[in-house]
Amino acid sequence: MLSRWLHLYLSMASFGILLFFAVTGLTLNHPDWFAKQQITVQVQGTVDTGWVLPDRDPKKFDIVEYFRVRQGVQGAVSEFRADESECDISFKSPGYAADVAIERSSGLYRLTVTRMGLAAVLNDLHKGRDAGPVWAQLIDLSAVLMALVSLTGLVLIFFVYKRRLSGLMVLGSGTAICILIYRFCVP
Repeated sequence: MLSRWLHLYLSMASFGILLFFAVTGLTLNHPDWFAKQQITVQVQGTVDTGWVLPDRDPKKFDIVEYFRVRQGVQGAVSEFRADESECDISFKSPGYAADVAIERSSGLYRLTVTRMGLAAVLNDLHKGRDAGPVWAQLIDLSAVLMALVSLTGLVLIFFVYKRRLSGLMVLGSGTAICILIYRFCVP
């Protein structure tokens, strides 16, 4: 039977990602359990003033690579803003942020790096925050797999005569409970 085969192998193929989303759903609901994991470090220094002269466009590539190589900054550049007096750069990845402010007249910078711990990395991956387009596609694929696993399981209950009625009653009860909790308990 096709639905049994699909249910079995889709369940096995999506087991890891389903477990990941189940565990991170719990950690997202209880961020206070992991609040003490955040570490923030601040560093000051100077960059080559030729890169940030106020009368020219900043040398973005050189500046970004300086912070990656010399300061070990990670993540994608999420923002690079420059005005007459300052350049501001933000680097982001799951559970990580680095922000740089550079004075254009002197090349003096202030770098703040925040590492939020493993739980924050996992939570950001759960939400797809700062994880890039490939991870976003994995989230979409996992949603499709979970929907298919659910639907093939529903199809299977119709072929188990002795459990069909009780299975459908449990399905209806679970759905009704969720709707009632939403209706009466969610502000």
